[in-house]
Amino acid sequence: MKVELYIEPALSETEVTVRTPARTAEIDALLSHLAAGDAPLLGFRDDGTVVPLELDAVLRFYGEDKDVRAQTVEAVYTVRERLYELERRLAGHPFARVSHSEIVNLKRVTALDLSLTGTIRMTLTGGVTVYVSRRYVKKMKEVLGL
Repeated sequence: MKVELYIEPALSETEVTVRTPARTAEIDALLSHLAAGDAPLLGFRDDGTVVPLELDAVLRFYGEDKDVRAQTVEAVYTVRERLYELERRLAGHPFARVSHSEIVNLKRVTALDLSLTGTIRMTLTGGVTVYVSRRYVKKMKEVLGL
């Protein structure tokens, strides 16, 4: 990969251009990383405290009462990003969309129950249970190698 840097004092903000012969997974991950920047993901507690969230500690992101929540083993936080923004930001990380309103950290899955017809029940660290919606079952089976 060839990288070039040009300093142009006349610019008001940083501009990044990616030129490639084809769009690949590596390019998509690079674009996702550039778009997200190095800004930490912030979680807001009910008492107004703001906490930077470590992605490895997050069990899942889910929609609730028109907000997006991030659940860890210790607490539940509100995040300002929408689920579709988080899905893009988490590209290249072990997270997968399991329903219209939920994204799960695959490193935190402790058990899968495939006995339910047409769906998958996932148990996460701490006993948290989530269900893969029928729409996402085929995709999840591919991701999990089932």
